[in-house]
Amino acid sequence: MSNESRRPAGTAGGSQSPSGSTRRGRRERERHRDRSRYSSTRRPFTERHRGLLLSLIAAAATVLVGGFLFVQVTSKPYACTTLTQPAPAATALPNGSPAPLGQVQPDMGRNHVALGVSVRYTYCPPASGNHYTATESGPIQPRFYGRDETTVPQGWIHNLEHGALVVLYSCDRGGCSDADQRALQDLLQNFPDSPICHIPKGTIGPVITRFEDMKAPFAALVWGRLLMQDALDTAQILEFFRPQGELHNPEQQCQRPSPSPESPAPSGSESPAPSGSDGPLTSASPSPASTSPSGSPSAEPSPSPS
Repeated sequence: MSNESRRPAGTAGGSQSPSGSTRRGRRERERHRDRSRYSSTRRPFTERHRGLLLSLIAAAATVLVGGFLFVQVTSKPYACTTLTQPAPAATALPNGSPAPLGQVQPDMGRNHVALGVSVRYTYCPPASGNHYTATESGPIQPRFYGRDETTVPQGWIHNLEHGALVVLYSCDRGGCSDADQRALQDLLQNFPDSPICHIPKGTIGPVITRFEDMKAPFAALVWGRLLMQDALDTAQILEFFRPQGELHNPEQQCQRPSPSPESPAPSGSESPAPSGSDGPLTSASPSPASTSPSGSPSAEPSPSPS
C-alpha cells in the first residue's frame, strides 16, 4: 500500500474527497479575508483615519496658539489713528509778539487706564491722552532711552501731565545716527531746571526716547503742544520748552503765575483736574514774589516767548 493511501483523511496534502473537510476550511479562510477587506472599506472615514486626523488637529492647534502668542508679543500696546503733520512756520501774534514755537494738538483726555490696556490715540505722537499710573510704568523714569529700549506713550504721557518735556526720535526716519544720539544725551546732561516750578532735571523730566509713529525724525512735546524737527536742534528744543513748559499741564507742581496782559493767550483749553488726581510730585515752588517799593508783593512775571 502506498504512503498516500495511508494518509488519514482531513490531513494536509491537497484536495480531499467529497466530504470536503480541507476544501471547506480553505473556503472559510477566503470568505473571512473577503469580509475583512469589505468591512475595512465600509468603515467611516473618520474611523479609518483617526490617527491621521488627530495628528492634523494637534498640528493646527499648535499653529493657532503659536500665532496668537506671536501677535500678542509683537503687536504694539497702542494705536494711532492719524500721524500729526508738521505745521508750517508760525506767524507773529496779533499784538506783534513772536508766535510760540511748535503747534497745538487737540486734547485727547487724561484718564488713567490699567497697566497693559491698549490705547488708541487720535493723533500721534500724542501730547495728551489716556495713560498708566503705576510705579515705573507711568510716569516713567526721566532719562535717555537708547535705540533698543522700549517705552510706550501710556507711560511718558503721565510725565507730560506733570509738566515734563518729552523728546522723541525715530530711527526709521533717520534720527538715530551716532551724532544725534550723542547730542540727545548732551541735552539731558545740560538740561535746566523747569521754567516755573524750578524742578531739577531727573525729577519728572526730561524723557528722551524712541518713537516711530510720527512724520518727522524728532519731536519735542509738552502737554497739548509739540515741536517737530527734520534735523535735531537741541537749542530750539530748549527755546520751545522755556516759555511753554508747565503752562498747560493739568497736574500742576506749584502755583502758576497769572498771565500778564502782554503775554500770548494759552493755546487750547486746560483739562480740569479729575477727582483722585495725582497732585504734585515735588514740593518745588516758583521763586518768591518780589516786593514793590510800596511794600506790597507783586506777582512774578509770566514767562514770555524767546
